[in-house]
Amino acid sequence: MRSRIALDARITRQLSTGMQTYVRELVARLPSAAPDLEFVTFTGGGNFGWAEHVRLPLAVRAAAPALTHFLSQYTPVLMPRPYVVTIHDLIHLLFPENFKSKVGPYYRTVVRHIAGRAARVITDDVRTVADLQRFLGVAPERVRVVPLGVQDVFLQPAVPHRGPRPYFLYSGNHREHKDLPTLFEAWEALPEDISADLLITGPHDFGRRFLRRNGEVIALGNVPAGELAGYYAGAVALVHPALREGFGLPMLEAMAAGCPVIACADALPSVLEGPALTFPAHGAAEASRAMQRVLADQGLRMKLVNEGRARAAEFTWDRCARETASVYREVVEESTR
Repeated sequence: MRSRIALDARITRQLSTGMQTYVRELVARLPSAAPDLEFVTFTGGGNFGWAEHVRLPLAVRAAAPALTHFLSQYTPVLMPRPYVVTIHDLIHLLFPENFKSKVGPYYRTVVRHIAGRAARVITDDVRTVADLQRFLGVAPERVRVVPLGVQDVFLQPAVPHRGPRPYFLYSGNHREHKDLPTLFEAWEALPEDISADLLITGPHDFGRRFLRRNGEVIALGNVPAGELAGYYAGAVALVHPALREGFGLPMLEAMAAGCPVIACADALPSVLEGPALTFPAHGAAEASRAMQRVLADQGLRMKLVNEGRARAAEFTWDRCARETASVYREVVEESTR
């Protein structure tokens, strides 16, 4: 008989865009990635209420799985073991000043409790292993690092976006740890004879004037993946100034679409090191110099494009699903000894 795996596949408002993509892609790909396993998914209900803490545990118990996988840290407090939980990052504890005061206590109590009872904790990048141990007391030997994947649309040839001037691109939300002020400072520091725009996904909520005369900052709003691939393909480079990421899907997406990546070294996923230029946290001057290098040196740009595409092709969602299924088998085998 195939082992039954329960998947908490709820898409709630607590989940970021990247977390939602993770849920959708895994649920879609796990059955073909692991035909030796049987999957039952649970999609209804929000977080923090009756549906999460009572209805979901009862439904999971009724399904009698060999293992449950919670695809985010927003889970019922009490669940039958064994279970696996994915914690993408601990940004909320690394930068508590940027979040509501109730978030920290939730992580230090509920999330710590959930992680402590989990058979395995899955995370996206090796640097989060130390964070899990530091903040939640999770022993490194119980953590499995499974890199995320790139959506197929970014691996397909895209028609490059063309604007009135060359442009740099930022893709992501505008939370404080993303450090957009460093990006703005780096762009404004470009020499005046360089004509270049800065395109940013999301709303125009910057609340400031920009000093560059030979270019402008353009807020793109919500950009569907198909259109975003074209923006990546046409950009001089993606510039990602975030102070930290769990994985940072935009950097993987950009590489897949043939866009050079310039990123804060503390945010670049370990598996993407090499095909990218990096700068230190808050390093606006260093970021600006890297932007100028990619603009001026076509040979460097093509090197970053080719190496980035090759690296990104290794990290598909099918691979992510296969490696995740390997964690399931490990836990199920362990629990039946």
